[in-house]
Amino acid sequence: MRVITGTARGRRLQAPAGQAARPTCSMVKEAIFSIVQFEVEGARVLDLFAGSGQMGIEALSRGARECVFVDNSRESLSALRKNLEHTGPWKNVKVTASDSLSFLRGLKEEAFDIVFLDPPYSGGLLDECLRLLQGHVSDGGAVLCEMHNKGQPPKEVPAFFLKKSYRHGQTLVFHYRTIDN
Repeated sequence: MRVITGTARGRRLQAPAGQAARPTCSMVKEAIFSIVQFEVEGARVLDLFAGSGQMGIEALSRGARECVFVDNSRESLSALRKNLEHTGPWKNVKVTASDSLSFLRGLKEEAFDIVFLDPPYSGGLLDECLRLLQGHVSDGGAVLCEMHNKGQPPKEVPAFFLKKSYRHGQTLVFHYRTIDN
């Protein structure tokens, strides 16, 4: 696992120990960043279910203004902190040890420009995360969700519309946008 481009280009990233984490493969990461390539510079990013932090670190490397990383696994948080040290120094980085739903329920008036969601494939968390993100994604903001290719996108999410879905091997990527008011 490496940073694809930007200021930390080519730097190796450490994966969390154990079998719980599923790092995003390079092909999927490149596809996701091609979707938002012109939006990353200066963006406020949320990397939910951060794992190694590779999505948020890639965004920072490409010029994101700020990134909030959220994960509840000790192994993931340890790998994430090491990866941030190895690829940084970064300004405006926040690492939160929390489960995703508690973090989202605790958000106040914060809004993100880009959100990466890669929940456990078997957890059924995507619907609830999207529901809780309502009001916390900036106008025109992007939410990019990864899911196993046998999964289905949430049927109805009032604050977002499904712009497009992509298949990359065993992974589906759902690209949501906020509904303009």
